[in-house]
Amino acid sequence: MITGKEERPRVLTDLPGPEGKKIVVDDEKYLATTTKAAPAVVKDAKGVVFEDVDGNVFFDFTSGVGVVNTGHCHPSVVNAIREQAGKVIHFAGTDFYYNVQVKLAKRLTEITPGAFEKKVYYGNSGAEAVEAAIKLARWSTKRKFILAFMGAFHGRTMGALGLTASKIIHKQSFFPWMPGVVHAPYPNPYRNVFGIDGYEEPEELVNRVIGYIEEMFKRYVPPDEVAAIFVESLQGEGGYIVPPSTFLKELRKLADEYGIILVDDEIQSGFGRTGKMFAIEHFGTEPDVLTMAKAMASGIPIGAAVFNAKYDFGVKGAHSTTFGGNLVACAASLATIDVIEKENLVENAAKQGEIMHKRLKEMQEKYEIVGDARGLGLMQATEIVKSKDSKEIAPKMRDEIVDRALRKGLLLLSCGESAIRYIPPLSITKEQVEAGMDILEEAIKEVNSNL
Repeated sequence: MITGKEERPRVLTDLPGPEGKKIVVDDEKYLATTTKAAPAVVKDAKGVVFEDVDGNVFFDFTSGVGVVNTGHCHPSVVNAIREQAGKVIHFAGTDFYYNVQVKLAKRLTEITPGAFEKKVYYGNSGAEAVEAAIKLARWSTKRKFILAFMGAFHGRTMGALGLTASKIIHKQSFFPWMPGVVHAPYPNPYRNVFGIDGYEEPEELVNRVIGYIEEMFKRYVPPDEVAAIFVESLQGEGGYIVPPSTFLKELRKLADEYGIILVDDEIQSGFGRTGKMFAIEHFGTEPDVLTMAKAMASGIPIGAAVFNAKYDFGVKGAHSTTFGGNLVACAASLATIDVIEKENLVENAAKQGEIMHKRLKEMQEKYEIVGDARGLGLMQATEIVKSKDSKEIAPKMRDEIVDRALRKGLLLLSCGESAIRYIPPLSITKEQVEAGMDILEEAIKEVNSNL
């Protein structure tokens, strides 16, 4: 029986083990092909720790893909779910009324940046939050174009997919995508997207990106027909790219100049992940719309778009949902926010993130295959390259490191073309961070020694 306080993983079998193999075989037989990343077959999870069906114990440095920021099965969240499920599970809040939905909406308007009156639209996922933001922007502005960024991931539903531009597999065979979407380069300080040798100073890079957008507005995208700009304050699936500090402020200025709605996608970076409640707070900027999901309810499906109230649909039926804002999900979300605040998890993310970042930077100095270490709070990544001089990406070596780490008890995920991301629950302790980094370094050292 795991407690979540374990200071080291324990792997006793091959992976998957005998029981795990049976489940993997049935999964492949009965479930649609998705994005399976590792043969981790979970049975029980607490905090940062999970046990598989064969008795192996792992550290989860994925948080269920950025979902369980409070840790797996936090007792306060579990109790809130049980209590609400014993009263009412569902009552269609888009057609009728219930208090837990209103209470959560009020809390969300309080914790999100922006000194203006706000409203909330509930969905069941991040993609649905993005779909709602697309419709809000087009409805309220009566404009049709939308600007997004190369490297962006906003979801896989057809509207959100039109904005997504991180991996070609997401869009292959699904054309036609939603029309009216154009993409600009994201200011990536780690890999120049303009085909220029060397790396520009951050301010020059921002100026180049803004200039690129301005050139689009002059030549083929009428700015007075652009409804919204969608941006990730810290780009997630694209490689955990931290933009230069001035980028979002300049984007805000550009949006204001042309009357464009600025939509901040915090689906992966929200709820304390970066050492702030929302990543955009690192950059002193307020969006018009903020989309969220993942960590919003510690594992219960819910998403939301929190927006300036002046952009509300204002008529019945323009947009709606059956399950969005489900009572149990809302109760779990209220409990999640309470846990984050009462247990100072945002502060702990900043503190433990510094320790993790320091270790990752040390690995960058020590190992030829670690090309860069970057991130904010407990949203960190390392880029794996063939050599520091060439900076040539090495996705196969990246995958080998992830696999070796798993077999030592550390569950990781990739991102971008050749990066590994580290997103443990925000409740992680210093001892658990250090143990995880020790395992990671063992895996990197082994792969590095094979050069």
